[in-house]
Amino acid sequence: MMYKNLLRVIIVVTCTLVSNLLYAQTGMSGRYIRVAEVGELADSINVWGDVGTSGRFIVPEDTKLPELISFSFGYTQLGGREANINWAKTQIEVKVSRYNRSKKLVGVAFFRYKYRDPEPVEMFEFDLQNNDIVTLQVRRKPSLTDYVNVVAPVLSLAATSFLLIENLLGNR
Repeated sequence: MMYKNLLRVIIVVTCTLVSNLLYAQTGMSGRYIRVAEVGELADSINVWGDVGTSGRFIVPEDTKLPELISFSFGYTQLGGREANINWAKTQIEVKVSRYNRSKKLVGVAFFRYKYRDPEPVEMFEFDLQNNDIVTLQVRRKPSLTDYVNVVAPVLSLAATSFLLIENLLGNR
């Protein structure tokens, strides 16, 4: 009987360790980032979207949006073909969702500004609360290159199809 219990404990511990290892390697594990000092009054806020580090942040009470963005290592740098974009045409969108349990409604505060402009004053005055969800998105206006990258493959496919059909009909 004692061996069966010991075997069960070993199996549970092994499964837990393997599961945690797999989650850690695939990046699917829960992510908590503590910014507040131990013993300090804190709020827990979710940060998602185009930031350097997303996750659930434990921050000091009275943390403002620009500070929270800083804690999450700022806006994500665009990569690949988007690395050479004109930042003057880039727009930042910050959305804060807050659930009101008594009214069973989700309130949303939305801030939008161009990357080259200063953050709106309202972001510095907005009071974050426990369990808020902050979503950041970096948007940019499409350039001529973006449109060409979409239209060129369609035209290429149409031209290839036309030539193929013409060639098949001409060989009869």
